[in-house]
Amino acid sequence: MALDGAFLYAVKNELQPLVGGRIEKIHQPSREEAVISIRTRSGSKKLYISANAGSARVHVTEKSVDNPQTPPMFCMLLRKRLGSGKLIAVRQDGLERILFLDFECVNELGDVVTVTLACEIMGRCSNLIVIDHEGRVIDSIKRVDEEMSRERMVLPGMKYTLPPRDDRLNFLTAEPDEIKERLREVQPAELSKALIRVFEGISPVLAREWTFFAGRGAELRSDTVDGDQLDRLLFAIKSAKQKLTEGECCFCVAADRDGMLKDFSFVRLNQYGTLMLTKELGSASELLDYFYYERDRAARTKQRANDLFKLLVNLTERTSRRISAQQQELAACAEKDRFKLWGDLISANIYRIQKGDSSAEVENFYEEGCPTVSIELDIRKTPAQNAQRYYSEYKKCVTAEEKLAGQIEKGEEELAYLDSVFDALTRAESENDIIQLRLELVQQGYIRSGGGKAKPPKALPPIEYRSSDGYTILVGRNNCQNDQLTLKFAEKSDIWLHTQTITGSHVIIVTDGATPPDKTIEEAAIIAAVNSKGRNSTLVPVDYCLARYVKKPSGAKPGKVIFTNYKTAFVKPDTELEQSLRV
Repeated sequence: MALDGAFLYAVKNELQPLVGGRIEKIHQPSREEAVISIRTRSGSKKLYISANAGSARVHVTEKSVDNPQTPPMFCMLLRKRLGSGKLIAVRQDGLERILFLDFECVNELGDVVTVTLACEIMGRCSNLIVIDHEGRVIDSIKRVDEEMSRERMVLPGMKYTLPPRDDRLNFLTAEPDEIKERLREVQPAELSKALIRVFEGISPVLAREWTFFAGRGAELRSDTVDGDQLDRLLFAIKSAKQKLTEGECCFCVAADRDGMLKDFSFVRLNQYGTLMLTKELGSASELLDYFYYERDRAARTKQRANDLFKLLVNLTERTSRRISAQQQELAACAEKDRFKLWGDLISANIYRIQKGDSSAEVENFYEEGCPTVSIELDIRKTPAQNAQRYYSEYKKCVTAEEKLAGQIEKGEEELAYLDSVFDALTRAESENDIIQLRLELVQQGYIRSGGGKAKPPKALPPIEYRSSDGYTILVGRNNCQNDQLTLKFAEKSDIWLHTQTITGSHVIIVTDGATPPDKTIEEAAIIAAVNSKGRNSTLVPVDYCLARYVKKPSGAKPGKVIFTNYKTAFVKPDTELEQSLRV
């Protein structure tokens, strides 16, 4: 777990400016999340707390989070107990993964009391616990009864106790001699694992970084560390201590070559070498905001729109099977000329064939040398009726060929449309985006209308960017908005962009009649690539032309357009650039 006690220490230091601030609002976006807005002299700050097993954390956030229309019971309890409370302290016991937020509040009797929020950041045991001035649990975001844990229960009315704690060193206060002694006492193992047993509040990534520095990239064991390596290890530990205590941390994120975020720390990560790309951010809160938001965005969307994902997958599979069957049927129609040939040959040799014959051996006078062919006959039919049967099969194939070609083309268009909706769903950023996609599928007949009287929320405007040269760039959030953006909003002199043969959003450069520089077009093409199914590719072709050359075919599905007079730019998707240009 990367969010260790040492990193939480850095977060605690960043939260100190909030001390003295008062609570403005409290929200609970989901079952295991809470957002507390605190008004300070420098403005309002949003404190985000998560008890989710895979993303437990506490930090100041700049992200907007969707809130349910009806607040959950735990949210109501927080509002009742903490409403307008004043933050008076942010505490941490050593390097334990627990932050205590003390609030000065007024109870129902009008007395001033201290209510504490214990933010326990401990993986699957993470919790947010409200504690009264007597040290008793008022309630928690996750109640823990005897069936869940016999060692430590968390229930209303019980005395709050700290989680079980091992006897380990705090590297912020430990002396070098203590560290050496503990390393000698620990059971022989890989040095990074031994360090985790010796120190509290350090993550595997931090232990590996210290080991990497001590061994200069070589793997080390605790029982074979020599004097020079031990000195380098102590120097690395002292350096980390200095960074934390003096506020000189280097908040670093590591991502693989595909852009998937893997690890983070408050020290520069050198252990991965060229295997991963690293990025530095300005603060612990900024790092946590970026890391978990980017990592969990797909998971959050999938959870909220799970039924839509299942529907689109089923529709795609069904459409694909239908197209495959039609293509097989179309391939069978390729024998239509043979049916006509057999009808002609039977008609030409009708005087030689008798009713009751099971086959006819006739010469194929259409081919050079007149080779003999055997034609299967229906013994119940006359020769003329057999000839007519093959002529009927020929006509059926001709008709089927015409209809199947249209049906296959229509099916492929439907498949492309479903793919575009699926892509937009994977890039949905809010509940509103998902609702608009759901409404689009209702309009297209894929989902039955719920018939509810509640008015759907107003659609969000297109995503807005500002190029380096100051030009406004707009991106559609879904197919319906793509149509509105391209066909209604865009002026004829604006520039339209879309990934070539790849599902994605429509992009418009608002030119106001001017000719944008090549750099703006390149940045817009990168934005189009990132907002498409090809965002993880190394090189993406993007077509662009004036908006006047973009038309919508009659009867086409939302988002489908045709265009002419275009050029193609080949760009590499760059999510960092795309985010930096976003307004």
